[in-house]
Amino acid sequence: MEAAALRRELDRLASGKRGDPTGETHALAVVHRGQLVAERYGAEHDPDESLCSWSMAKSITHALVGILVREGRLDVHAPAPVPAWQDPGDPRRAITLEHLLRMCDGLEFSEDYVDQGVSHVIEMLFGAGKDDVRAYAEARPPAHAPGSVWSYSSGTSNVVSGILGRMLGGEPGLRAFMTAELFGPLGMQSAEPRFDAAGNFIASSFVFATARDFARFGLLYLRDGLWEGRRILPPGWVDHGRTPTPESKGEYGAHWWLAMDGSGIWNASGYNGQYLVIDSLRDLLVVRLGASGPEKRGAVVHSLARITRAFPRLGN
Repeated sequence: MEAAALRRELDRLASGKRGDPTGETHALAVVHRGQLVAERYGAEHDPDESLCSWSMAKSITHALVGILVREGRLDVHAPAPVPAWQDPGDPRRAITLEHLLRMCDGLEFSEDYVDQGVSHVIEMLFGAGKDDVRAYAEARPPAHAPGSVWSYSSGTSNVVSGILGRMLGGEPGLRAFMTAELFGPLGMQSAEPRFDAAGNFIASSFVFATARDFARFGLLYLRDGLWEGRRILPPGWVDHGRTPTPESKGEYGAHWWLAMDGSGIWNASGYNGQYLVIDSLRDLLVVRLGASGPEKRGAVVHSLARITRAFPRLGN
């Protein structure tokens, strides 16, 4: 690796303050060839601090679905088992779990983080829907035919969460499943999924964990769903997540974001500049957790790109 360039970029990013171009970085972790090779923490943060995933939780939800697919308990191409959509004539009966994972369900949902006018995501997480995010999301009316339009939606992830919760026995069963099948095997001891008052996992937004434990999750995907010889995700599930959804024009896979520059990089990302960047061509992943508004996103992305470029591609 280009060690000096890496150190400079990590130090620069980690020392950021609220007014800096990249905003505040709370935690950074870099894993290369399966080893933690670098980390940095903001002045008021440390390696043991659990930080919010925001929408990185969506990619964790993709993993949970994959485990149930591996067990033969879910078929992503079958109609989504949502009781609220089963009335005869309800067009939402045609929505499949694949549509939901790819954000092509066609439901009306405004993913607007600035509380000006209609913002379904704010209303769901902090307003009238906060005590039952599943019911709020499932009640959204259809706006497009399933599979015809891509529209990023936190409500969609909470519909998926409802499917998991009903299948696994509500909050107690889903918590136990997450621990036994994902967090436990990966050693993610800090991982804490948050549930609402109705017992729904808030799959759109809320898993708390340390940077090191988010890196463990990323390494699972970098290793094609295998962990220490144990298959956690079914064969092909990692490719499922990073296969472009045509309606997104290559920007999105299945609950994972994709780079559009042909680099093969994909990422889990969340509000305020949370990133889990995976670069399979370098056998590399980078976790960045912090507080950076939308106007700072470009600067954060460019900084993370400089970090990845400090490492050689495989074979070089």
